[in-house]
Parts: sequence; structure tokens; C-alpha cells
Amino acid sequence: MRVRVLLEIAADDGTAGAATEVAMFDKQTERPEDLGLSIAEAKAMMAVVQQQVVAAQVASWTERQLCCEACGARRHSKGSYPVVFLTLYGDVQLASPRLHRCSCQGAEGPATLSPLRTLIPGYVAPERLYLEARWASLVPYAAAAGLLADILPIAAGANATTLREHVLHVAEHAEAELGEERPCFIDGCPADWARLPIPEGRIVVGLDGGYVRNWEDRKTNFELIVGQSVPEDRDARYIGLAHGYDSKPKRRLFDVLRSQDLQANQDVTFLTDGGEEVRALTEFVTPESEHVLDWFHITMRLTVLEQYARGVAHHDEAAGARLLAELERIKWLLWHGNQHRARASIGILEEDVDGLEIDYPNLRKFAKSAHEFAVYIRTNTGSLINYGERFRAGERISSCLAESTVNAVISKRFAKRQQMQWTKRGAHLLLQIRTRALDGTLRPLFERWYPGLANDNSAAQAAAS
Repeated sequence: MRVRVLLEIAADDGTAGAATEVAMFDKQTERPEDLGLSIAEAKAMMAVVQQQVVAAQVASWTERQLCCEACGARRHSKGSYPVVFLTLYGDVQLASPRLHRCSCQGAEGPATLSPLRTLIPGYVAPERLYLEARWASLVPYAAAAGLLADILPIAAGANATTLREHVLHVAEHAEAELGEERPCFIDGCPADWARLPIPEGRIVVGLDGGYVRNWEDRKTNFELIVGQSVPEDRDARYIGLAHGYDSKPKRRLFDVLRSQDLQANQDVTFLTDGGEEVRALTEFVTPESEHVLDWFHITMRLTVLEQYARGVAHHDEAAGARLLAELERIKWLLWHGNQHRARASIGILEEDVDGLEIDYPNLRKFAKSAHEFAVYIRTNTGSLINYGERFRAGERISSCLAESTVNAVISKRFAKRQQMQWTKRGAHLLLQIRTRALDGTLRPLFERWYPGLANDNSAAQAAAS
């Protein structure tokens, strides 16, 4: 059979235009793959339809811009120049008209203007930007470009460099909306906070860091700080930034909390690994907050010390057993929030390790780790809590929340194991898109920038239901 697809574009007054053939297919029915349109046929048809629809819309819009807004006089044409409008259904070739400035506008300003730049300033369709940003945040740029080119009739989308520039431009647009950085975001006084409505529940924020290779200095790494804010009664939100590059880290964290209806009288718990940079990020963000050294990182360091103690036991069974018992005691004291006795026991552990006189190859590493653990606990004394009591109350005590966030946000896209290399700018801006894609706020962002996308989305959902 032969299939002909005709396109008819009617005017605003309902007057029908001439039908134009946009595609013709000779179809046979011998095998399953013969049924319906193939990807190639659908792409060819949609490319022609898109070209004609966009050209008709642009011609209608441009015609309305030919007259001066001030006096109504028709502007004189100065020809046109070719542009390419990148859409989901093809790269549309257009002629962008150039018009002389109206004489009523005076002598100041450019001599000519191009109305089409007002309609499509970046020459990229918003829905295409959205899909490029979403998919590039989930898979590598080249894979995302290939995916879009496989299923859509686009040419420039097959270019990973072009797609990357589009994605970073979207991220910079979002970055421009961030408010000013401040050393302290606590406003008002306790009397004002007491009059606020009772908040729904605690917000727990897990923050942690991961390292990626530096493209500019390929022998070094730089740190990405990521986190997840989890309220008791609302959707979770992600946060990400490149440490040392981001100039508004506190503002970024505060805006995430504010998007979750943060109140000044709301309890907020920051769970971190105790690093100085992450700890500083959480200070003076909200008044009713606490910084907690998460139990996961404590036990991780204790586990390393226990492995060294077992190595000692192979050379001196009594000394090894004594050290293991001391480590178990330290763990019990920290679990129950007994900071003073825990620090005393850690001091005893340090002395015992320094006093060992055995032929253990890792003895110096053991002593170094014991000293670093003592410094770690001493530095984070103010962030130690009664973990057992908090655990029995059903509250979070571990940043396995943050660890999973590092895996979700960094490892699965920035490919730590594959040693992908990044610039700080590229990594930071991509983080802004990836975090929004993961927590579902990327589409609402585009719908706020381009309200028509929300209307199209609502219409599609209504049709599906």
C-alpha cells in the first residue's frame, strides 16, 4: 500500500490553506517490522512537518512586527539572513528579516533590528533544552547526544560539544537566579520565632564529599560536595557544588531548605563526616539547627583501627586482645555519648600503640591512624551526641544517607572509577542540572521559565487520563 501524509495549515480566521504532501511511504505487510512507521520514516516525516509549521508560525509572527510599536508606521526591510532553529523534530532553516529603525525612534540605537531574535533569542526550542539537560545529567554527553539523535530528527544533537554548551547555558541561567551570599542567614529574634506556627517535623540534611579528576591539572583531584535534604513530610531535595569554585554555597543550601518551607523555629539536623569545609557550610544557616558527626564515619575509622589491632594480635596475642578490648570500649562510650571518658580512652589507646615493641610491619601506620582518630574526635567534640538514645527514638544518626547521595549524584555520572576528567566550572554547572533532574525539580524550573511548557504538559496529562 501507499501512504500519503498531507499537511494543511489554516489561517487564524479559519481559512484553510492548500494541502501539502509532507511524506509518502510504500508499505508492505510481510514481517513484523513492516507494520507502522519505522524510526527513519517517522523522523523524515516529522522533520518536514516541523519545518513547515515553524516557518508558517514565524512568517505570521514576523508580519505582526513589521510596523513600529510607537507610531504604527511600517518599517523598511533590509533583507534577511539565514538562521537555524534547533527543535526536537528537526533543525529548522529560517530567514531572519532585518528591518530599519523607524524614523520616530531618533538617531540613537542600532540602525537595524531583527525581530526574530526576540521570539527565539537562543535559537533553541525550550523542550529540546529540557531533554538535553535532563539526559545529559543522567548519562555522558556523547551518550545523551547519540540517544537523542537515534530517536529524533535532529542533526546538531549528535554533537556532544553542542549539547554540553546547551546544558551549561541552562545551568548558568539557573545560577543567575541565586540570591546574594551572606555569612549568616539567621534573621529576626527568638521572640519572633516563638510566634511562628509549629513546624511539621525535623529536616535532616546529609552532606558529604567526593573527588573527581581535575582536567586542568590532571595529576590532582578536586572535591564536589553533595547532599540531600529530607524533611519528614515533604519531598527530598538534592544539593551539589564544586568546593572552591562555588561562590554562594550557603545561599545554595539555604535556598534548598527554603524550598521545603523551612521555618526559623524548625529543627534541622546536619549529618556530615566532620570535615572543616562541610561543617563551615552548615553554620549560621538556620537558628534551630545542630551539626552531628555521623556514626558511619566514626565506625569506619574504628574498623580500620580494629584491623590493625588484629594484625598486632598475630605477633602478640595479649597486646592485640587488649587493644581490641579498648577499641570496643571506645565504641561503646561514643555510642552512648560519653565524650569525656571516650577521649580519655582514646588517649590510653594512643599510648598503648606508641609503647608497642613488636615486629609488626604496619605499626607506624597503626600509630598514625590512632593519632588521627584522636584529633578527629577532639575536633568534632561539639558534634558528638548520644547515638544510642537518638537511634532508639527512630531518628537518623548516620550519613549513609549522604553516602548514597554521593553514589547517586557523583559516582554514577562523574564516573570516579573511570577517572573521567572535569573542569571545576563544568562539574559545578552539571551538578546543578543533575541534582534537579534527580529530585524532580528540573521540569518545574523550565515550566517557570517557559509557561507554555506547563500548559502543554497539563494538556498531555489530561489527554492521557
